[in-house]
Amino acid sequence: MRPTTRSAVLMFVGIPMAAVPVFLGGQYWMLWFSYLAVLLVLMGIDGVMAGPRRRIDIKITAPEQMFIGRPGDLRIDYCFYTPIVPVRLDMLIETGSLLNSLPKSTLYPDENHQISTTPKLTANRRGIACLTHLWLRWNGPLGLMRCIRQTSLENEIPVAPDIQSVRSAALAFFGSREMAAGSKLEEFSGDGSEFDRLREFVPGLDHRSIDWKASARHNKLLSREFRAERNHQIIIAIDTGRLMSEEVMGIPKLDHSINSGLLLSWYSLRAGDRVGLFGFDNGFNLFRPPLGGVSAFPGLHLATAKLQYSQQETNFTLGLAQLATRLKQRSLVIVMTDFVDTIAARLMEDNLKRLSRKHLVLFVSLRNPQLESMVNAEPDSIRNMARSVVASDILQEREIVLMRLRRFGIQTIDSAPGDVSPELLNTYLEIKRRELIA
Repeated sequence: MRPTTRSAVLMFVGIPMAAVPVFLGGQYWMLWFSYLAVLLVLMGIDGVMAGPRRRIDIKITAPEQMFIGRPGDLRIDYCFYTPIVPVRLDMLIETGSLLNSLPKSTLYPDENHQISTTPKLTANRRGIACLTHLWLRWNGPLGLMRCIRQTSLENEIPVAPDIQSVRSAALAFFGSREMAAGSKLEEFSGDGSEFDRLREFVPGLDHRSIDWKASARHNKLLSREFRAERNHQIIIAIDTGRLMSEEVMGIPKLDHSINSGLLLSWYSLRAGDRVGLFGFDNGFNLFRPPLGGVSAFPGLHLATAKLQYSQQETNFTLGLAQLATRLKQRSLVIVMTDFVDTIAARLMEDNLKRLSRKHLVLFVSLRNPQLESMVNAEPDSIRNMARSVVASDILQEREIVLMRLRRFGIQTIDSAPGDVSPELLNTYLEIKRRELIA
């Protein structure tokens, strides 16, 4: 409990009264002391009327789990057991590093001497988020004393990848009318190398697809129809090094990559393929062998929680070499990583080229949308012009690296975080249609 600004002002206003005895006589020497005594008594009364801090009951209901980038409701209920309730209550919540800071809020009690508030919590990283302290501040009825209460919080909230958006996006993709009757589904029928069914031969079909033995048995021309081969092996290799900890649109690149990888995993498992997970930074840190079936998806989701943020430089030689030793058959390897310039990317290019000799490699990187906005910004100052030139050079160097990878036969995706998931799905469908994995 401490004096307010109003108390300080009243104390300062009373100082001239100390000079009254000098000008009006010594009999007025009690005026200043009387004023000071009355002010101190009023401050004491105001402090007592503000009520002990323990007479406020606080109930905090934190969300059981949160997802990156998805707001969660934190409910706080206050109940006052004092006859005099403060008119206004200032609240501030201190959060850990995984949660975005909450601004100070002002609350007003209702007629039942209660307050209910639901501030929005937003997580920007995976891990165990925590609420550290709750600060409350209110003034007495006279506004002379201020009460401050600090409450230590022990609420821990696990933060996981945004699996809800992954499920909704995948379900929307599978449940769409285009998926049910459109070209995507038809791409799997008629192409590929896996036998699907026999159908009656009609003019316009390839004569080489005629099954002469089946035609002889049924006494009519029948042709073989193929579909894209299933049960392929797909490995999602995610770089957890220093560059992937950089935030783009408020979320680290690592978490953007995990969300896109989970979406592709869910779709691939539904399509009949087997999906595995590999994590690396300055060395190998996670490997989950490829498994098939939709039932394998929860295991993949739990495995992504082990992909921790790292400040180590990525060692592509050691990481990709460890991956190559664990793959016994030709696989689609989706490498999600990032790079800075052409010089730093040389070692990455060499190791990706070596990996692509046996496996089909899809390189995925996240482009920062701020770079393009800097390039397209109006050069209204020397500083903005310099930023635009630097951003343009960075984009040009990224394109040079991607062009080199394409020359090695590596397919590439370099898009903003919001566009990576659909491009990754479309590229996967194209690879399946063209039977590039087999």
